[in-house]
Amino acid sequence: MRVDLLTREYPPEVYGGAGVHVAELVRALRRDLEVVVRCFGAPRDEAGTFGYPAPAEFAAANQALGTMGVDLLMASDAAGADLVHSHTWYANFAGFTAKRLHGVPHVVTAHSLEPLRPWKAEQLGGGYRVSSWVERTAFEDADAVIAVSEGMRRDILRSYPSIDPARVEVVYNGIDLEDWRPLDDPDTVRALGVDPDRPAVIFVGRITRQKGLPYLLRAARLLPEDVQLVLCAGAPDTEDIMAEVTALVEALRAERSGVVWIDRHLPRAELTALLTAATVFVCPSVYEPLGIVNLEAMACGAPVVGTATGGIPEVVDDGVTGVLVPIEQADDGTGTPLDPDRFVEDLAAALTRVVADPARARAMGEAGRLRAEARFAWDAIAGRTREVYAAVLAR
Repeated sequence: MRVDLLTREYPPEVYGGAGVHVAELVRALRRDLEVVVRCFGAPRDEAGTFGYPAPAEFAAANQALGTMGVDLLMASDAAGADLVHSHTWYANFAGFTAKRLHGVPHVVTAHSLEPLRPWKAEQLGGGYRVSSWVERTAFEDADAVIAVSEGMRRDILRSYPSIDPARVEVVYNGIDLEDWRPLDDPDTVRALGVDPDRPAVIFVGRITRQKGLPYLLRAARLLPEDVQLVLCAGAPDTEDIMAEVTALVEALRAERSGVVWIDRHLPRAELTALLTAATVFVCPSVYEPLGIVNLEAMACGAPVVGTATGGIPEVVDDGVTGVLVPIEQADDGTGTPLDPDRFVEDLAAALTRVVADPARARAMGEAGRLRAEARFAWDAIAGRTREVYAAVLAR
């Protein structure tokens, strides 16, 4: 069987959790399947992997149109596949078109949902209406839809009620437990501007509305004075969100020491050293289908304080591998806390409880590593994905 996997992100052009997921899934599936990767961007040197730059004619057009141009090229080249598998709306149109063009099944993996990210209109303008149409059309037509958590499955069925629930499968994101493991390297941590001898709260993520970084920066004002805040944060969605985060960081630095902002993509060795040195990892997202960064932190032995939203409660075992922060959210798709001040205070209180008890924090981190090993290893996840393929082909 040949599977053509269609994706925007693929190494070395990876900027988010979906790209990490795709890279690891391909590596696991290729052990016993022929997998051809068709991705956005520059040509790749990897065998069976093809990059597609946006057609020059769309250079000045809305980003959504350039995306669809790439999708048409990928769909054309998918001739000969037995099944196509698309990831995120960026590649969904390629899968939808390839299904019709070549008469093969189409499987979609949902890493997020456009109806639950309305702030993308700031980034895409009218292209957000296009991306929403692409996602809806592809999901409703797909032979199977893979959700990365039970929470995501509920969101899919609520957002697209015409989809047959029997076609929506849950296959978690995974973690490579060899690549992500504790790495005690205080010299690297110091070189990154972090004091390994002080408590540290670490955030890793893109600067987007969904990641909740402004709430964390407000909560950091309430943390004990000796606690460092380390932000591995870049790739802002818009100039507005970047300006807001920059102003909050500058204000925080005026009040306290130990505010470290790393805005470049860190090599894995540096990031694992940071995560290992963390007293606690924080995920303040207001929308998070699963949160692969939480798995990476757990695999490195860090306890996780995360928002009790989306798929995060399926990753973080409250009181055992970390702490879940309660949140009441608007149901307009934004995920905005109904009481932002309360959410900020609860987030600060949870972080303070963890950093105040280093022994308990270490125990939660050790439990997190064991949970990652037991539930989120890639071999099991690739096996579940193959089961979805087999069921689709049998139908």
